[in-house]
Amino acid sequence: MKRIFSLLLLVSVALTGLAQGRWGAATEYPKVNEDNSVTFVVEAKGAQKVSVVGDFTLQAGGDKRHFDMKRGEKGVWTVTTPPLRSEIYSYNFYIDGVRTCDGRNMMRLRDGEQHFSSVIVGGERGDLYEVQDVAHGTLHTVWYDSPTLSASRRATIYLPAGYEQSKKKYPVLYLLHGMSGDETAWVELGRTAQIMDNLIATGKCMEMIVVMTNGNAWQQCAPTHLGGRAMQHYRNGKQGEPSFVESFGDVIKYVEDNYRVIRKREYRAIAGLSMGGGHTFQISREYPKMFDYVALFSAAVRGFNEPNTQQALKAQRDNGFKLYWIACGKDDFLYKLNRDYMAYLDTISFPYTWRESDGGHTWRNWRIYLSELAPMLFVK
Repeated sequence: MKRIFSLLLLVSVALTGLAQGRWGAATEYPKVNEDNSVTFVVEAKGAQKVSVVGDFTLQAGGDKRHFDMKRGEKGVWTVTTPPLRSEIYSYNFYIDGVRTCDGRNMMRLRDGEQHFSSVIVGGERGDLYEVQDVAHGTLHTVWYDSPTLSASRRATIYLPAGYEQSKKKYPVLYLLHGMSGDETAWVELGRTAQIMDNLIATGKCMEMIVVMTNGNAWQQCAPTHLGGRAMQHYRNGKQGEPSFVESFGDVIKYVEDNYRVIRKREYRAIAGLSMGGGHTFQISREYPKMFDYVALFSAAVRGFNEPNTQQALKAQRDNGFKLYWIACGKDDFLYKLNRDYMAYLDTISFPYTWRESDGGHTWRNWRIYLSELAPMLFVK
């Protein structure tokens, strides 16, 4: 009976939120207050316990992992957080232990199989992630043929404002996602379009094309675009199948055949987070004359102790590049691996730039890294 009640409760919450949005009833929640605290509200009649859990809870409450909400009139529960730093935050409500998104809030994020509501606290970082009154770029969702993987595959491509009206050629940043991500991750979770629009509009970085691929070799595209075939595409790739790294030449060929890009290494960059950082680590060695800018965000740089990899790294060093940027949070589970990797690079005099931040393996850090990396790219 408890499970049936919980399911009915979730349906009630969802329908309430949909009705409020569909018929235009005014709602101001979640509400960002003047002191940067946030007030959350949810209607859950009959519930015994309601809380909100998000990536702001540890910041705001020390070791507190949730905020218990207080029941008010007509089964409306509320809570106000302490002041939060400027950032975009994801969250869910837990209603008698059942996790749900916020029916009042149209801002949703998907991270793999999980869905979250989100709220932006304005200011330094928050303003960078907001849609501002500036010229906006274009997002293309494209399908390209990958002969290496024997499949048609999907990618998301950001074109800077004015691309369609101009005839000039642009530099390219290839931006790779992590495990459980796909070609939508950097747009939805990383706020790439907003970051690039705002940085370019304020003259803080060069105009560039950003290519966001699906780094899972066994997937054609994000599972949310596959209908009834979605769940089978969460399986892992089989050993011996061609890898995403091996197929990366197919991505480059498609981009350079279909977009106005500068086909020179000094106008190509590659960056990735976690698994995508590992892909960047490998791809930049497999294509040693392709990229002048390489960036690893919380990267899975496994295998650098292997003789073949070390030989390739020495060749990459000798071949030269303009920037090799490594960034990781002090609380990241891959922090030690990245420190060990840099210790090896020191032994072979491989030049790199190290960016250490606080925090762990989170999108908060990866958005910051992108916003710091972009202004360093393609600068003469």
